[in-house]
Amino acid sequence: MPQASILIVEDEPKLASLLKDYLQQEGYQCDIIGDGQQALERIRAEAPDLILLDLMLPGLDGLSVCREARRFTDAPIIMVTARVEEIDRLLGLELGADDYVCKPFSPREVVARVKAILRRVRGAPVEERALMLDPSRYRAVLRGKPLELTAIEFQLLKILADEPGRIFSRSQLMDGIYQDHRIVSDRTVDSHIKKLRKKMTELFPDQDYIHSVYGLGYKYEG
Repeated sequence: MPQASILIVEDEPKLASLLKDYLQQEGYQCDIIGDGQQALERIRAEAPDLILLDLMLPGLDGLSVCREARRFTDAPIIMVTARVEEIDRLLGLELGADDYVCKPFSPREVVARVKAILRRVRGAPVEERALMLDPSRYRAVLRGKPLELTAIEFQLLKILADEPGRIFSRSQLMDGIYQDHRIVSDRTVDSHIKKLRKKMTELFPDQDYIHSVYGLGYKYEG
């Protein structure tokens, strides 16, 4: 499968260049545009496979670009923002953003997000499809390798992986894993998620399957 084309819409030249370097190291084809209106024209003309879109742009801001682009493209859009208060709007259905990253961020985090979304959209080869779960035996296999989990970790992973991309709040996760409705703190869920992530990362350090969503909870990207 040919590598995806990515349009980086960012008016900070150093940041745009850094993102381009990291993404090209992974084999992606990248172009940079620093103006919102020009970005819309390029998206319409060249149909990139994924768009990295900064919120604050000259001319036409990122929210407007996202809204207009959704009239003619289904390409995944990852919004880049330093304004945490905009997150709910970024993920709103009326705008159509697929994900977001907050500044300052690690370029490696952006690469991981790009990989996860493209894998979901384009489909991974059968041998690379991430996860198989057998609830009858609490058996988990990640990309062909057994994943040794506790019962609680298995239940957490199943809740998240059954609906990839959906954000689950801590209370929703607690209700799912503690059906007797016992009182536990948010830190308990965070602790289980941390251990689950560690086990998955030990098998595949290049992939981050479970993402924290600031102020909202967790989601799985397989």
